Parts: sequence; structure tokens; C-alpha cells
Amino acid sequence: MNFQETHKYLLNLGYELSVKKFGLENTIKLLKALNNPEKNFLKIQVAGTNGKGSTCAFLEAICLAAGIKVGLYTSPHLISITERIKINGEEISEEDFARHATEVRKISEKLVESKELTALPTFFEQVTAIALAAFREAKVEIAILETGLGGRFDATTATNAEIVALTPIDFDHQDILGNSLAEIASEKAAIIREDTTVVLARQKYEAMNVILERCAGVKVEPIFDNCRTEINAVETINGRMVATFITDVDLYHDVWLSLGGRHQVENACLAIMLVEVLNNNFDFNISKFEVVEGLETAHHRGRLEFYKGILFDGAHNAAGAKALKDYLDEFIKQPITLVFGSMEDKDLREIAEILFPKAEILILTEPENPRSMKTRELTKFLPENFSNEKFLIAETVESALKIARKVSSDKNLICITGSLYLVGEAQKLLNNKSEI
Repeated sequence: MNFQETHKYLLNLGYELSVKKFGLENTIKLLKALNNPEKNFLKIQVAGTNGKGSTCAFLEAICLAAGIKVGLYTSPHLISITERIKINGEEISEEDFARHATEVRKISEKLVESKELTALPTFFEQVTAIALAAFREAKVEIAILETGLGGRFDATTATNAEIVALTPIDFDHQDILGNSLAEIASEKAAIIREDTTVVLARQKYEAMNVILERCAGVKVEPIFDNCRTEINAVETINGRMVATFITDVDLYHDVWLSLGGRHQVENACLAIMLVEVLNNNFDFNISKFEVVEGLETAHHRGRLEFYKGILFDGAHNAAGAKALKDYLDEFIKQPITLVFGSMEDKDLREIAEILFPKAEILILTEPENPRSMKTRELTKFLPENFSNEKFLIAETVESALKIARKVSSDKNLICITGSLYLVGEAQKLLNNKSEI
């Protein structure tokens, strides 16, 4: 298959949510048929609700600064599926992606033909296998794996990562993971096994109780984020923090975090704790100067990212919406034109209550995704007394961008948010169109 054929094939497989398929059996058998590529390198699996991607980005950048061969697997992508797989800081090429995907497809079909599997592995299962095969070929030393959904049945969990980290757990995907924080935490904490080194970010009380019960049940002593921080300055242009981080091992003074927003201090703390685990438990020798360089050079697209004069942030749950609102309150003094679209499985009422009042003009739209909530449905989540003159409906993302340009004054900041799928589609349109 060439790259275009590969992309079409993978999309036709269906996502876990669309095919209602959960479990690790397919991934385990697929990886075994590939001669278990995941056994060739150290794996760090990062789960949680918010902050997973930023923590992974910080950690990858630190590894690059230290000269460590590193693979990074994240989801979702914004524009190209190749964004999900990075080797030594570079996206996998379309040619290499297609080559590995062809091999994974061939093996998947053989497993079905031999009746070892009853159905082809899903989109996420096969892309996970593609990433691991590519990491083996590149001879990476460390693979950083961002959990896609939950943890218990996520394909990345089949790799049996030696190190697992949990970012703060909050409400998201309640229809799949459960309606209480304890239920959600239980699904995410399921990645903790008796042979794992566990690193925990600060958690809400209810979530932490569940995590500690899981640790006790598998006789694991977790490593807590004991990193103390002092914010020394704030860059007012894009909200970058200048912070000092103090751990039991070292002091990292006046670090200019490359990612904007106060919440990134917490993500940086977890990345630092993971580095110290690598040094103390796995015989790596990453210096504090390399840690600082990584924290100051990390990139994470689509999260508080200014691109072509527009602010993009994939805030797709209440915690993400709160982080975006805090950022807007502190750093944005302009009136805001908010372009918003979301997936239908989100808690839109709380997200809307947090973000919609920030808009001088609100444009509701629908990303080109089968899980997208219809624009007319989005109007049900407008807060009481929200002026009809303040919101518009755009049936497509392209028309939403055109309307935003047309109705916004030179003083307005256009902010696109609510879904990473929306962010990706909008950025792709801006790349392909000279003018919107």
C-alpha cells in the first residue's frame, strides 16, 4: 500500500468507540505475530485525563537534549496521521508509515484467516503496532506512549510498560469510563501492574484513593510528585512561565517553560519526576542542564498554540476548558471570537458554562468527524440569558473560519477550541487556503 491507500484502509477499520470493541486480546496477539517489537526498548506509558500530551512532549524534548534515542506515540493527530509517531523528534515519513502499515495489515489478515482473531484489529490497535514496529527498526532506547482512552483496555497497555505515569484524573468519556471520579480512576489505574514503576501526579482525593488501592493490590510502592515550584516570572505575550523546580534530588532554577499556561508547571513537574526515575532506577544519566533544555524547547501542537494569528486549544473536557479560561483571563485582554465544536460524547453543559461567557462573538460549528455533535444540538448548551446577537452557526469548519474573519474586528482574537479534531481541520484548511 502507498500512504494514501494506507490511510484509507486504516480509517475503514473503525475506532474502538465506533465498533464498541474493548480489550487487549487483539493487540497482544498482533504484537506476538510481529515478534513483540515492544520488548526491544524501555517503555513509559502516560495515562490520565489532562496533561498527558504535554508531559510526553516535555519528556521527549528532555531525552532529545540528553542524546537518547527516543520514540513518541501520541493521539489524536491534527493534520496527518504521521504526527502520531515521532522518532528522535521527527515525524515518521509517509513512506515508512505505509511500509510498516502494510506489514501490520498482512499479519492482521493472516490472524483472521487462521481464526486466531475473530475480527481485524481496530484503527488504534494497528496504528499502535505500526508505531512499535517503527521504534524497533529505529533502535530507540525509550518509547514514550500516550494512552488513548482510559487505560485498562487501551492498546498501549498491551506493551507492559516498565514505567507508568498518571497525570491528574478528571471527568471525561463518562459514557465509557464511568460517571464517578472513582470509576474513571479505576479504569486508568488498571495500567499499574506488579512489575511497574509508578509515578503519580497530584490527584483529587477520590481518584488518589482508588490509585493507591490499585498499587497496594499489586504490591507496588508509587513514587509521588513531590516537586515544589516557585513561579518567578510570567511572559505576558504567550503565557510562558519562568519557574524554579525543587525536588529531593536537584534544583532546576529559572526554567522558561516552552509551553504556555500556568497548568504547564504541573506537567513539567511530572516530566522531571520521570527523568529522576530514569536516572535512579534505570541507569540513565540525564543532567539537570539537559532537563532544563528540554523543558525550554518542547513543542505541543494544538494546545494554547498561536498559529497564523489564531489561538488554538483542544480543550475537550471541563478540566481543559478551565485551563483555557484561566489562560484567557490572565493573558488575553482583547475581545474574543470563539469558534467552538465538539464530539458528542463530551460533557458540553459544564464546558459551555466555562467557555461561552468568554466570547464576544460565539460561532458554533461541526468538525468533519462521525462523532461530532451537530451544530443545532450545540445551541442547547448556551447559558441562560446568552444574547442571540452574540452567536452564529456555521455548518462547516471552513465556513466558520470565513465567518470569524468577517465578523471580527482587528482588535478581536479568534480562538478555536472544543476539540482537537476541530483544531486539526481548521489548521489544515489554513494550510491549504491562501485566504479564508
